[in-house]
Amino acid sequence: MSAPLSEVVRLLRPRAVFANLISGKGNWAVRYSEFGQPSFCIVLEGGCVLSVDGHAPINLAIGDFVLLPTTPAFKISSHAPAPPIELDPQQVAGGVAELRYGEQRGHPDMRSLGGSFQFNEAGPAMLIALLPRVVHVQGSRRLTQLVQMVGEEVADRKPGNEFMLSRLVELMLVEAMRAASTENAPPGMLRGLGDERLVPALKHMHARIDHAWSVAQLAKTVAMSRSAFFERFTRLVGAAPMEYLLAWRMEIAKELLRKNDLTAAQIAERVGYASASAFSVAFSRHVGTPPGRYARSGEPD
Repeated sequence: MSAPLSEVVRLLRPRAVFANLISGKGNWAVRYSEFGQPSFCIVLEGGCVLSVDGHAPINLAIGDFVLLPTTPAFKISSHAPAPPIELDPQQVAGGVAELRYGEQRGHPDMRSLGGSFQFNEAGPAMLIALLPRVVHVQGSRRLTQLVQMVGEEVADRKPGNEFMLSRLVELMLVEAMRAASTENAPPGMLRGLGDERLVPALKHMHARIDHAWSVAQLAKTVAMSRSAFFERFTRLVGAAPMEYLLAWRMEIAKELLRKNDLTAAQIAERVGYASASAFSVAFSRHVGTPPGRYARSGEPD
């Protein structure tokens, strides 16, 4: 069966933009303004305090991984308080090989590797809907290895660099989603995949997105009553089963339209519509622009 998380990452098509070594010594603090793009960081040595706007401060130690799906304004500092220096993430990103906070000489008290990425086609809304504002994972050897490999690729710039970076970021995203606490995630697929009762239904929907599913059929796959399944799915996933299925059909349709190698009738069949006209009506209503216009622009009106 199709793996829903892998499908999300495939649709997002992430690509790494930059990665920097970041270190600090003594008493220091920096405050970054809102960045808007996904960013990540892993602590390689020592520790620091991360304070994301609207979120309780987090003490980060060696091996801790943080993913910020939208990177709002935040402060990062030594454990001892210090007046923060204001920085613009747009100006700092990728500008230097190593970014040093606090005392500029001597062995740092803290070393980390941080970076950010963008999406080639789909916007970050899908990722935002899946994850909490701050994903904090402690002691993940696999995430440490993946982030370090991202840093090596950025530094070396060998042939095939862009391909390697995009694959590494995909793996990092899947690993972060696996490790994220589903209880803290907002209602969405991640919460649904954390619920053993709903997993078979979600996998069926993604594996056969062209099938004319009904709530009764999906409830049967998880051995629940129709009403109990509908309530549980809607509460955890944040949308009724048919609304969720429609949204995924439209995401798949948008990807196929961007590729521009299938007719409208073929795309309609792939995503479960009996005719191109029925698909066009559903797509226009959901996306806000007709399929043909979307295929030419890649964006809704």
